[in-house]
Amino acid sequence: MIKITLPDGSVREYQQGVTGMEIAKSISEGLARKVLVASVNGETVDLSKSIDGDATFKLHTWDDAEGKSTFWHSSAHLMAEAVQDCFPHAKFWVGPAIDKGFYYDIDLGENKMSEDDLAVLEKKMNDYAKQNNPYVRKAMPKDEAVQYFSQKGDEYKLDLLQNLNDGEISFYTQGSFTDLCRGPHIPSTGIIKAIKLTSVAGAYWKGDEKNKQLTRIYGVTFPNQKELDEYLLMLEEAKKRDHRKLGKELSIFTMDDDVGQGLPLWLPNGGIIIEELERLAKETENEAGYKRVVTPHLAKESMYLTSGHLPYYADSMFPPMELDGTKYYLRAMNCPHHHKVYDAEPKSYKDLPYRIAEYGTCYRYEQSGELFGLMRVRCLHMNDAHIYCSKDQFADEFRAVNQMYLKYFKIFGVDKYVMRLSLHDPKKLGQKYINEPALWQQTEAMVRQVLIDSEIPFIEVQDEAAFYGPKIDVQIWSAIGREFTLATNQVDFNSGNKFKLSYTTQNNTAEVPLIIHRAPLGTHERFIGFLLEHYAGKFPTWIAPLQVKVLPISDKFLPYAQEVIKKLKKANIRVEVDDRSEKIGKKIRDTELLKVPYMLIIGEKEQQEQQVSVRRQGKGDLGSKSIDDFVAEITSEIAERRGE
Repeated sequence: MIKITLPDGSVREYQQGVTGMEIAKSISEGLARKVLVASVNGETVDLSKSIDGDATFKLHTWDDAEGKSTFWHSSAHLMAEAVQDCFPHAKFWVGPAIDKGFYYDIDLGENKMSEDDLAVLEKKMNDYAKQNNPYVRKAMPKDEAVQYFSQKGDEYKLDLLQNLNDGEISFYTQGSFTDLCRGPHIPSTGIIKAIKLTSVAGAYWKGDEKNKQLTRIYGVTFPNQKELDEYLLMLEEAKKRDHRKLGKELSIFTMDDDVGQGLPLWLPNGGIIIEELERLAKETENEAGYKRVVTPHLAKESMYLTSGHLPYYADSMFPPMELDGTKYYLRAMNCPHHHKVYDAEPKSYKDLPYRIAEYGTCYRYEQSGELFGLMRVRCLHMNDAHIYCSKDQFADEFRAVNQMYLKYFKIFGVDKYVMRLSLHDPKKLGQKYINEPALWQQTEAMVRQVLIDSEIPFIEVQDEAAFYGPKIDVQIWSAIGREFTLATNQVDFNSGNKFKLSYTTQNNTAEVPLIIHRAPLGTHERFIGFLLEHYAGKFPTWIAPLQVKVLPISDKFLPYAQEVIKKLKKANIRVEVDDRSEKIGKKIRDTELLKVPYMLIIGEKEQQEQQVSVRRQGKGDLGSKSIDDFVAEITSEIAERRGE
């Protein structure tokens, strides 16, 4: 008999070789009907896999991230079966689950696929799903797997096999489709009840623009039609809120081939939003005791070798420039520069905590296939800061950073959020992570305790820490429920030693400071992309590029309109006049499309009474007010950064 420990701590005994599905049935027949995959000793496995020794065990349903991921990866295989039926000579690269659904990269040879083909594939997928074919795993030696794909002339799978060894190779078959795959998969295709293929795109093999372009098909599936219908409604709303679409319509940013992929150009409206975000950050950080610094956009190779970034992140950095025998790199991160700022002058315990901040520009060579609007770019402006403190000060400093996050959430109307405490994997010390096991345990415990004491919702994720210490990744949800990774809050117990940083203690001894890396507003690029979608382009007045538009009913009221504008500008309100010879109805409609918070309509009555007729975006007519009253109200709204 073997002992199986369940998530609640209870222990059950089973015969050696018991499967996950058999355990599920022993607990509840209802649970067995819902379960999709299991975790054995932390590893996600098929429900059909036998368990041969004592183990911790957890079952996953659609309600779990592991369940959804397995469901969608299995759906990718189902889609591949349909593609194979329509395009018998297709070759398949990879078909992973993603945040919402799945995709498969496919070489269709000379064939082309359009959006019209998706309906045909969907129908075939539904037919195959109804057949309720099981997903069957078969282990295979490497030489047999190589022979199998050599006979098929499949260079894509042969490439994958190069990095696999005997004992790591498995095939999965459902219906007529077989693929190289490590799994796991759901029990059978019949669990997939609702299917939607959402788009077709091009994707370079391995994300390298020098390689062949493959066809990427995106899709999403659900265990029932109701959830699919709800998702499609959300998708339609998301299309309206797409930051790329809104960014163009509202003249926020643009991309230009002559500048380069992933290098956004901020237009004047985008520049205003950036200025307002920086003003907010500077005010907040000034109140919290931060000092501002400015550092170069590049540095010598030696500094990045000292920091360890080159060995760990060389693939994400632009190639070096060489001058007089010295290599220089565009910076991909601000931290080494800030460490040099700290080290520029001697520090004592009286100088700690030492907090320095900068909206630093960084350059990262994201693969072309991964670039996406403002969300994945090659040039980014980060709300960065570093705090150098003693161990005794750490908890208060880390807590204060988290409180800064909460302040920003309130300002921007972010109601749903969670902190992801990213931990190291002890098995990867010396490879992916600094080989300091005791320091890892100590700092992870410190971060965990601060989160518990602060009563901030958080989850723990193993093997996602920075190479130099644990971190918190901040996940937020927009108004329509889309999830974004906003920013990070990291602990660094490595760089102080690397850069020989120190401070003099009260006992006149040298001590290495702990370092906190934090970026509560993330980058301009990602955060403004989030705000565009969160607000659907209807920014709160304080951050809106244009806050007021004055609409005279006819040209004869233009002089009075200019008087109104003069008073508004004197109060530092961003205002323009619509002086076109158009009817007032069209002026109102056009201004609504530009999502300007306030419209001031001026006609005979307003001019005579020295008033303005006020319209509010989304609320309509607010009636007539004196100019002074309107100025007082809007300046108060702006000063308080109200979200209405």
